[in-house]
Amino acid sequence: MTISSQQALSVLTIPAFKDNYLWLIHDGVHAAVVDPGEAKPVLAALKEHGLRLTAILLTHHHADHIGGVPELLQHYQVPVYGPRNESIATVTLPVGEGKHIDVPGLALRVSVLDVPGHTMGHIAYVRAPLDAEPTWLFCGDTLFAGGCGRLFEGTPAQMISSLGKLAALPDDTKVYCAHEYTLSNLRFARVVEPDNVALQERVKVETDKREHNLPTVPSTIAIEKATNPFLRYREPAIAQELVKAGKLDKIDTPLATFTALRLWKNDF
Repeated sequence: MTISSQQALSVLTIPAFKDNYLWLIHDGVHAAVVDPGEAKPVLAALKEHGLRLTAILLTHHHADHIGGVPELLQHYQVPVYGPRNESIATVTLPVGEGKHIDVPGLALRVSVLDVPGHTMGHIAYVRAPLDAEPTWLFCGDTLFAGGCGRLFEGTPAQMISSLGKLAALPDDTKVYCAHEYTLSNLRFARVVEPDNVALQERVKVETDKREHNLPTVPSTIAIEKATNPFLRYREPAIAQELVKAGKLDKIDTPLATFTALRLWKNDF
């Protein structure tokens, strides 16, 4: 089945707060918003593009991802999907891994993945297209361009498992993460893996985007696997760099390497 031209889906980037991105998936008429931490920019985008909101998708409970939901519901009475293992008052349809959602108003089906680590109940939404277009991943604060989320609630082992699920998606999957952290993440990545040529090239590309006030997101799974240290923690060179920097006593298990890597990034 091929989506007809009038139903072809697009994703609008809506900046919010200091560095958040809210994602508006639409077909030119109807729209679903992912992680609306703030309502006003969403309402403005809906008005500007002549769209009607038909659903809200939440990845986790942090305020900068859910704070705009009550105001949006004052304007649009729509279903609110969110993680089944977190307490979010506005969620009307709790979902978890294995659930497939046919998003109201759109020719859009997403599947849900449980990706704990940043928070205990964090979920991600994956859109597998009906034609040759790439898969879309809306991953909240689990995977970032060049990095991953802090472990506020979960464990390093949980985050490794969650990132592994995301890394297993097709290489051309577009990664719609929720923050513009890319240049900061890549500065850390270059310290951790200074001889990574793909990373060096990515720094140039992403720096140029920011100098022209363009978002660095979406990324792709292929780019992340080539340059993101939190997907590359099994590389011997990264473990060696951790030991060299005094962040790891000796070359140890991949879990120890990942744990040391995340702790180093926390203070970088």
